[in-house]
Amino acid sequence: VLIAIGRDACTRNIGLQTIGVKINEKNGKVPVNDEEQTNVPYVYAIGDILEGKLELTPVAIQAGRLLAQRLYGGSSKKCDYINVPTTVFTPLEYGCCGYPEEKAIDQYGEQNLEVYHTLFWPLEWTVPGRDNNTCYAKIICNKQDNNRVIGLHILGPNAGEVTQGFAAAIKCGLTKELLDETIGIHPTCAEVFTTMNITKSSGQDITQKGC
Repeated sequence: VLIAIGRDACTRNIGLQTIGVKINEKNGKVPVNDEEQTNVPYVYAIGDILEGKLELTPVAIQAGRLLAQRLYGGSSKKCDYINVPTTVFTPLEYGCCGYPEEKAIDQYGEQNLEVYHTLFWPLEWTVPGRDNNTCYAKIICNKQDNNRVIGLHILGPNAGEVTQGFAAAIKCGLTKELLDETIGIHPTCAEVFTTMNITKSSGQDITQKGC
């Protein structure tokens, strides 16, 4: 039995109050601006203690590198906390990058979004006869920005590997048109992102009959 209870931000006993750094009293998290700067200008924070940020080691490493480069290397590049590829390594993996649908609606407005989605059947499931239409893929596109992909989600085998590859494309400004122009590798799970044609708003059936 695994109980994953998360992490505690142990910030209450390190003297932050002495120099006036504000924290969220409920959870100990530290609010920062988009450059990881606290309310005290010369104090910065990175990693899992940040209020509203992702608790992921690679994110903390990236943020720390970029902060050091800004402070000492003349850089102005900030950490992107939105387009972070993430995977939950459950027996059926879930991977995502960018906005979840709910946050995308809050950020851009539902009328400005187009959501494409589909169920799919991995090839390796066909021989043992595992349930079809268990795996799922979805992309969220911003209609006001050339249908740029602002969210990608996949539930299926090797979702982490799939998500990592598409994350680079999203960072490069991936659009629905570019996905449609990409030739898929058949029969892979990742191919499903190159063949999506059913929008969520249409209400059409997304079940599949083969891999």
